[in-house]
Amino acid sequence: MNHSIRTPWRLLSSTRAIGFRSDRRRWFTAPPAPSNGSLPLEGYRVLDMTRVLAGPYCTQILGDLGAEVIKIEHPTRGDDTRAWGPPYAKYKPGSSHEGPGESAYFLGVNRNKKSLALSFQDPAGVEILHKLVARCDILVENYIPGALKKYGMDFETVHKINPALVYASITGYGQTGPYSQRAGYDVMIEAEFGLMHITGSRDGPPVKVGVAVTDLTTGLYTSNAIMAALLSRAKTGKGQHIDAALSDCQTATLANIASSCLISGEKDTGRWGTGHPSIVPYDSFKTKDGDILFGGGNDRLFGILCDGLGRPEWKTDAKFQVNAQRVAHRGELEREIEKITVTKTTQEWLELFEGKGLPYAAVNDILATLTHQHTKARNMVVEVDHGECGPVKMVNSPVKYSETMPTIRSPPPTLGQHTDEVLREHLGLGDSTIRELKDRGVVR
Repeated sequence: MNHSIRTPWRLLSSTRAIGFRSDRRRWFTAPPAPSNGSLPLEGYRVLDMTRVLAGPYCTQILGDLGAEVIKIEHPTRGDDTRAWGPPYAKYKPGSSHEGPGESAYFLGVNRNKKSLALSFQDPAGVEILHKLVARCDILVENYIPGALKKYGMDFETVHKINPALVYASITGYGQTGPYSQRAGYDVMIEAEFGLMHITGSRDGPPVKVGVAVTDLTTGLYTSNAIMAALLSRAKTGKGQHIDAALSDCQTATLANIASSCLISGEKDTGRWGTGHPSIVPYDSFKTKDGDILFGGGNDRLFGILCDGLGRPEWKTDAKFQVNAQRVAHRGELEREIEKITVTKTTQEWLELFEGKGLPYAAVNDILATLTHQHTKARNMVVEVDHGECGPVKMVNSPVKYSETMPTIRSPPPTLGQHTDEVLREHLGLGDSTIRELKDRGVVR
């Protein structure tokens, strides 16, 4: 192992200028000079030691924004999600790869990254990681607290190698607390920290959200925290340790429900399905061929709904005239609405309420969402050329920038695709050294 790397990290790369803060007596990194059309994180380098979803989603966001992301993967099996299929994007004829293809799960959260297949069970692998740490701005990992210490990849060790490094740890329950040593998947966190209790039909069992939303919100919180830490580092020259826990992020995203409980001191009102505890109608209703959702958020909007449904008399009915009464007679009103909505198709209802000012929406499946005219107009599905699989469709970065639009610059990598490139370009290793490391199983 090499614990002796102390060279100021930016001296090792010419991508950006460095300066010296005489008042603090430490090297600091100046923010990248803005250039026409450059991406916000262009010039920053990320060492990505994450797998599955929360961590890779976080680092993909950084990659979309221009950062160079070096993904560390196990040299034989890679990221766990490489085996999570079907479906797979099949390898095209003539590909050097064998097997069913690249898993859709992996493809969804690993674009704009370089894959370095490396074992840090071997001291030579740890030495490579330490040398990369000295050349990176950000490290993101999602191991159980303390698990990386025996490899010298814990925050305390790498902070000595590169004091300017922003080190983000994503775990189920955080670095401290009674549950810190528990492994935590999204569904366990949804269950233990309230989300499942408020998700599902009114009289049905608790259910998880259809997508691993706690993983995703944690990835979002962490990417935001990393960028804030970079801004702080520009002022102080110091990196820091970010402790991001799925449990904390899930608790935070209970939002108004949590606030209601804290202010009232009472338990929440449980599951409401698609409905709302305080607004009626605010729910989905069956149509002749699917479902449609109406949001009668106030008395005026309810009046628009009444007219559209052909029941203007409801606007003056004492049971339905004001929202409080509609809440009190929820069951009766919703049954009456659905008797009408089932007489037309979803599309017919969409056309009927177009331009009326009422919030409404079709309840679409995922494929319908991805082929939706608005999805297309917003350029939310793009096609990229994958070297081994051919054209692959992907969900695009969602936020639009007026000057520095995030881009998909490279497709998700195959396992170890960039091992040679990273070792040569960033560490200066020659072909014979790389070949020796491969023969020993340190890299692939």
